[in-house]
Amino acid sequence: MNTFLSIFVTVISLGTIFGCLTLLIWCTKDKMGMEEGAPTGHTFDGISELNNPLPKWWSYMFVFMIVFSLIYLVLYPGLGNFKGILGWESSNQDVRSLEESRAASAAAREEGRLVQYEREMVKADEVFGAKFRELVYEADGETYRAIADIAQDKEATKVGQRLYLQNCAQCHGSDARGARGFPNLTDGDWLWGGSPEAIKHTIVAGRKSAGMAAWGPMLGEEGVQEVASYVLSLSGRKVDPVEAQKGQARFGICAGCHGVDGKGNQALGAPNLTDNIWLYGGSRAAVEDSIRNGRAGVMPAWNDILGEDKVHLLASYVYSLSNEQ
Repeated sequence: MNTFLSIFVTVISLGTIFGCLTLLIWCTKDKMGMEEGAPTGHTFDGISELNNPLPKWWSYMFVFMIVFSLIYLVLYPGLGNFKGILGWESSNQDVRSLEESRAASAAAREEGRLVQYEREMVKADEVFGAKFRELVYEADGETYRAIADIAQDKEATKVGQRLYLQNCAQCHGSDARGARGFPNLTDGDWLWGGSPEAIKHTIVAGRKSAGMAAWGPMLGEEGVQEVASYVLSLSGRKVDPVEAQKGQARFGICAGCHGVDGKGNQALGAPNLTDNIWLYGGSRAAVEDSIRNGRAGVMPAWNDILGEDKVHLLASYVYSLSNEQ
């Protein structure tokens, strides 16, 4: 934070603490000039106020909290830009990428700084890393178990489900049924292939679609409507047959990716247009919008974030969603 905010936070924090101390001292002094326990003359609703001091346990508690607060602010960050004499940090701040995060982590370890997040991650790997390895490796400890085999292991799939909920549910939903623009992982329809190897590769390396071109400028509005009619007819929808026939004649610009028969191409991530499963919506308006303005999706790579052991376990869980045994 800038200097002004640092000074502001420091003044407010210390002012509050010493303000409480001043108020406590002021309240411990007898300002009535009368014997302890004598009536002060203030009566309300039949209750008379007595000249009694603050309870000692209450005063001691306040003193303890004031001393504790000052010690804490000396040891840990809390007073503006002051980092505390222990050098403790909750996490590496101001990182914008995995590369920056790794570099900051290495620097913290080299300098001996206490970065809480890093310590917890190291401890978690020590505690749980062995369990992950136990679930994904064969008895030799070197060869991965087949994803299809792990998918039948209830304990492994439970762990894979936790990994999914922590890292994938934000886009694909907690039930893995996806949302508009995010594929359903339970229906057996795969843009890039649903084999165990293809699923793992998708998670490891991510997917960046080359993108569907915006055909509106080339086709014109009438052409967009005609192609949409033909595309909808491929999945058995009722459309204007004349308009669909005209759309078929124009479908050549789509066949390069989706195939002449419209069944898609998993090598390109081009969806099957004949199965009535629509990533961006299957209404006429949504299909026309896709043709007119194009589509492009990106899934990040997770290997550097999770590590291959967790990715292998996660791939097994995802595979199990559409391959129930």
